[in-house]
Amino acid sequence: MKQILTKLFDHQPLTHVEAHAAMRQLGEGGANPAETAAFLAVYRMRPITVAELAGFRQALLDLSRDPGLGTNEVLDIVGTGGDGKNTLNISTLACFVVAGAGMPVAKHGNFGVSSVSGASNVLAHFGYDFEASSDQMRRQLERAGICFLHAPAFHPAMRHAGPVRRELGLRTFFNILGPLVNPARPASQLLGVFSLELQRVYHYLMQPTGTRYAVVHALDGYDELALTSLAKVVSSFEGERLLTADTLGLAACTAADLVGGSTVAAAAGLFKQVLDGGSTPAQRNVVTANAALALQCARPSLSWETALAQSRESLDSGAAKRAFETMLTIN
Repeated sequence: MKQILTKLFDHQPLTHVEAHAAMRQLGEGGANPAETAAFLAVYRMRPITVAELAGFRQALLDLSRDPGLGTNEVLDIVGTGGDGKNTLNISTLACFVVAGAGMPVAKHGNFGVSSVSGASNVLAHFGYDFEASSDQMRRQLERAGICFLHAPAFHPAMRHAGPVRRELGLRTFFNILGPLVNPARPASQLLGVFSLELQRVYHYLMQPTGTRYAVVHALDGYDELALTSLAKVVSSFEGERLLTADTLGLAACTAADLVGGSTVAAAAGLFKQVLDGGSTPAQRNVVTANAALALQCARPSLSWETALAQSRESLDSGAAKRAFETMLTIN
């Protein structure tokens, strides 16, 4: 690791091979906490390259545990986090909406590091079993249309960096990596990122993978289709687009409309409120808009109007709520 750090401190990027080796070493416990912190700090001071990200990603996937779902024809909706916006759990809610609309979802997530409540925090609050067996998750996928993959349970390599990440309490390149290392290797993904530079990197990285994808960044900083400002979307099926709430036929949201809870319990309360049909118009719009964009990733022939209608029907009919409740009951 010291050789890698020396190269990085000399402002030299890593090759794909070097990045892969460095992440394997980190993931196998070959770096001490000081080295780990230094390694993470480098990527707070300069952008990550495509070759580095590709090497890190491949190493983590190589070290990951196969969930054994029996198919990769599933969808994931996931953001990098680290945008500092503390929104309600839009991506996770959108996953249940998509599942309720009939598209199987293998949601990959973790506890919040730089936010109050990540996907794992909310689902832990409701009693989801992070140690679910492959058989259990296959049953969830078959009966609920969705299962959840808690990142630490499938990426034992991450446990070595976990304490350092928590001590730092800052966005690190693991936030960047998280959306890219779903061990189910989903065929379709809606990816949210916190910067235009990272959107470009994701786009270059995803192009050769064969995944149907869209990468979204709201120009006011959100790592999702927030409907608060102009958003840029690059995808495998429609190229590059600039979207606003108006062009999507929706009312614009404000930052205040999307604020999540200040505690995990409060965030979980908002989460349940949306699924129960008690959301505000802004919450309903942002959740169903992200679900609609995700449905287009999985089914590129869908028009925006059809995808949005399917998402609204899933939420309004209670299908999304049933997917959530069914997933929790399968053991």
